[in-house]
Amino acid sequence: MSPPPSRFRHRLASLLWLAGTCWLGTSLAAAPPATTTPTALAAQIDARIGQDRFTAASWGIAVMSLDSGRMLYAHRADHLLQPASTAKLFTAALSLATLGADYRIPTRLLSRGPLRHGRLDGHLILYGMGDPTLGTGENADWADRLAGQLAAHGVHSVHGNLIADDSYFTGPSFGSGWEASDLQSWFAVPSSALSVQENVVDVTVTPDTAPGQPASLTLAPHDGIPVVLGQLTTTLPNTSSDINLYRAPGTDRLYAFGSVPAGSTPQHFRLAMTDPALLAGRELRQALTRHGISVSGKLQVLHWPQDDAGLLAHASTLGEVLSPPLLDILQRGLKRSQNLYLQNLLLTVGAHEQARTADPASGFVTTEGYAIRALQSLLAQIGIPPSASMITEGAGLSRRDLVTPNALVRLLGYLAAQSYAVQLHDALPVAGVDGTLVNRMHQTAAAGNVHAKTGSMSGVHCLAGYVTSATGERLAFAIMLNNYEPAADAPRAGSELDAIAELLANYRGGE
Repeated sequence: MSPPPSRFRHRLASLLWLAGTCWLGTSLAAAPPATTTPTALAAQIDARIGQDRFTAASWGIAVMSLDSGRMLYAHRADHLLQPASTAKLFTAALSLATLGADYRIPTRLLSRGPLRHGRLDGHLILYGMGDPTLGTGENADWADRLAGQLAAHGVHSVHGNLIADDSYFTGPSFGSGWEASDLQSWFAVPSSALSVQENVVDVTVTPDTAPGQPASLTLAPHDGIPVVLGQLTTTLPNTSSDINLYRAPGTDRLYAFGSVPAGSTPQHFRLAMTDPALLAGRELRQALTRHGISVSGKLQVLHWPQDDAGLLAHASTLGEVLSPPLLDILQRGLKRSQNLYLQNLLLTVGAHEQARTADPASGFVTTEGYAIRALQSLLAQIGIPPSASMITEGAGLSRRDLVTPNALVRLLGYLAAQSYAVQLHDALPVAGVDGTLVNRMHQTAAAGNVHAKTGSMSGVHCLAGYVTSATGERLAFAIMLNNYEPAADAPRAGSELDAIAELLANYRGGE
């Protein structure tokens, strides 16, 4: 989930797809003049990026043949640029290398209390470990499944509190370098070990039928933001809407003010949930009631830096639901550029590394910090030097993230040599087909051919992935444009990147 544009050595001989894989695109329209040499290709790309409107901008491009290992084109390919959501490719590589494509993230019901005659004497703990898919897809009924498993143990009452514990991730609930002004927005929701419904609240504003009356504001889930203050007023028909929604970072109060015209259709907004773990606890408590299980105590939420070591010591698992396989999570996250999914995957890696390598004598390190250490180690193995990749979080929301085009292409080459290469290739957005590229490169040789991750923030526009040339040569590319916003009469920034990808799709190779 990239923010809207208003606001992402290893041996080259190993760069092969799985045997028998077909990876070819189909040209749907008349192609631009074909190039048959790298020199001619370079001249075409240079002509595009050398136009006057890019005088103050920063381009960085690298194109490598996965078949020969040869660099076909490079422009400032060793310069650091902001990657925006193309940084998600680093999280994908790290999570696959550390956890494996088939890894499933558990969410557990725990207790250390004795069970006698259907009564559990002790606290019941809902323990999150980072699954970002609770409340979606096949995990929409996660709470009822856990409640059903508890009932299957013979439990009909809990004499203790229900504790929603999301302290598995140690550190703030936002990525390093995320901007405070983004934190109420749908694309910068809190990263929680107990995430539910993607940690998003849908807000609907509906005018009254009569001017001067309050407009209604509804939330789904209704308790996703606990406090709503202020008032939206209904104004005369055919006037302009002026809807303002504001929640200060770190607070749970949403202020709504302004006006909406009578007779207008309801307007919809998406905001960040304030406390996903609390909502998860409420959903579980309701599910327990549906399954005939009463809880005598209160609902309690446990967040880092609260310590749960004593609570978890010697606790038994009474229920568990699993996420989809990691590769499935990646596909959902990469297609949509879903920030929560990738940040939670980074933190899940960090939690595993923390459990494996933590040394109290070295002082406190956040879960994110452990993950970034693991990423740096992986990149060193690939042959990407520290000076070429400065990633600080998992989603690409931070402007502290800096990457060179060459580093991105080396990473893509590494990914193309792994056992999951075909699945990851298919998990990327496909030009003109799906994900964040669904509306791009239609009726060109790139359509259905380019599989690439997009990245966009204010002034940042990137595209990195794979394309097959007109002669079947498999290419990895990174196209990065920083410090650029198009003028009103100029082509949109994304089309500038697409034009270069189309040149690669039409490239006919040769010497």
